[in-house]
This record gives sequence, structure tokens and C-alpha cells, in this order.
Amino acid sequence: MKIIIIEDEKISANYLAALIKESEPNAEIVSTISSVKTGIEYFQDNPAPDLIFSDIQLGDGLSFEIFREVNVLTPIIFCTAYDDYAINAFETNSIAYIVKPFTLGSIKDAFKKYKDLQKMLLPNDAQYRAIMGILQKNENQVSSSILVYIKDKIKPVKLDDIAMFYIENGITYLTTFDNQNYTTNKTLEVLEQTIGTNFFRVNRQFIINRKSIIEAAQYFGRRISLHLKVPYKEKIIVSKGNVAKFLNWLEYSE
Repeated sequence: MKIIIIEDEKISANYLAALIKESEPNAEIVSTISSVKTGIEYFQDNPAPDLIFSDIQLGDGLSFEIFREVNVLTPIIFCTAYDDYAINAFETNSIAYIVKPFTLGSIKDAFKKYKDLQKMLLPNDAQYRAIMGILQKNENQVSSSILVYIKDKIKPVKLDDIAMFYIENGITYLTTFDNQNYTTNKTLEVLEQTIGTNFFRVNRQFIINRKSIIEAAQYFGRRISLHLKVPYKEKIIVSKGNVAKFLNWLEYSE
């Protein structure tokens, strides 16, 4: 059984590898991947393994980005310190979700799920791959609303009512067209996957609704500043690396 580990913390990767070998002595760990960029490059150039153990939060983004860029049918066991991404995980090929710290028991349970899935579907390999394909995230599936938190209350806000999302002091906020601000527990990386093409991430801090843009203007350093229908205390700037893609989106989005 060939296995790939996706984990950016070396100590955690080594400990996970040890638990995998203890659980499955015949397992071969063919590679340990530590970033989204490296993961995309690896899966583009190498055959898929039998099983993937993957952390979610990596240094350069979320591991979901790897599987969004590269079509990988391999079952994935997500291993993370957070339980916030469970729903997103099961929109990929996930067959198990382990919350850190790892234990030998949790790794063995994950292997059991993998083997049970194989027994249920084999020897019909075509059926197995078809079902794993269905488990893959549907790129066209878009959320219709976002859950926000107001003290002890939770309520949905329709995407059509949201002008922008932004990060401030590590917290994700959204601003509605009627200038209401709310917090959400989703990161910008997770939001990018689910809010559709009417929104664009202009830089590391902001995701903007196309309908919120009044005009764009040239700015220093070949960047672009935005004038929106909702106020913000600072200029919102399209980062230099995103300018060409942003202009194309602005011209051709609905």
C-alpha cells in the first residue's frame, strides 16, 4: 500500500508516519508533502498513491486547494487540529477525519474504514473509482448563504446581500449592502471554494462581490484601487499579481 502524507510540521509528519507503519507494517510512505504548491506539482507529475493522509492548514494555504487544482481519485484521511473543516473535507474524497493529536487507535480506525470500503467495492475497480469520483467536490456547487454569529445567535445571510468579506485581526467579517457587519467562522480560503464566481479575492485580506464595485482606478505600483458601494476605513487594493485576472473577471463576470 503506497501512502502520501501532506503535513507541514516535521514532528507531526514523523509521528504520523510512525503510527502508520505501526498500524500497517507493509505500508510504504512514498512522499511527505509540506505545502500546497509542492502538492500540486507532485500530483501533476507522479502517479496517485493508494491512500493520502493530509493535514488541512498548511503554510501557504489549505490542502483543499491541491485537490481543487489536480484531479486525484485517491481516498483521503484528513488529520487536523481543527474540526471547522469537516464539512469541506467530506466534499472531497475524504473517508475519515481525525482531529489531532493522533493516536494509534484513531489511525487504526481510519485504516479499517479504508479496508471496509475496498471490501465493499472490490473487485469492481471501476465501481470503486466511480464512487470516489462522486465523492469529489462539485466545483459548480455554490452556497446560497453564509452563517454569521451574533452573540449566542446564528443566522444565515444570503450571498446576494453580501458586498465583501475581509480579515481583520485574524477574524473573518462580512459586510452587507446595507452596511451591516457580521463575523463568520469560515476562512477566506474556505469561502473562495463555496461562494461562486460573483466574488473575487483581490488580495490576502478581501473578497469582493462584483455588484459592490462602483469603479476601479489605477494605483501605485501597477495595482488597482476599488471604490465600493460600502465604506471601509482604508483603500482596498487589488494586489499586483491579481490585476490581470481581476480585470478579466470584472469584464466578463455577470
